[in-house]
Amino acid sequence: QVQLVESGGGLVQPGGSLRLSCAASGSIFSLYIMAWYRQAPGKQRELVASITKGGSTDYADSVKGRFTISRDNAKSTVYLQMNSLKPDDTAVYYCNARPSIVPIGAGAWGQGTQVTVSS
Repeated sequence: QVQLVESGGGLVQPGGSLRLSCAASGSIFSLYIMAWYRQAPGKQRELVASITKGGSTDYADSVKGRFTISRDNAKSTVYLQMNSLKPDDTAVYYCNARPSIVPIGAGAWGQGTQVTVSS
């Protein structure tokens, strides 16, 4: 079973940038589809971005053009570069790893990292 540890969250002003990292261990990282989810207070967890084993990416409409997901298989790490941040981006961000046979929303989860966008 893969273990995931997120880092990089914090407080940032609107328009600012943050880069989240998720380090994986315990399994073969390159075999997993990796994703970032977020959950704001009182809202359901939502898929923000995903990246396949081959590097294909997908984004929620709300973050297209502002967020970029990437992975470094040699370091067993996935990143989320977040630019032009808005207050609506405030949430706990979670890293997710799943083999392709596992449904979206299942798999392994990290503990989450808080991102707060506020002036």
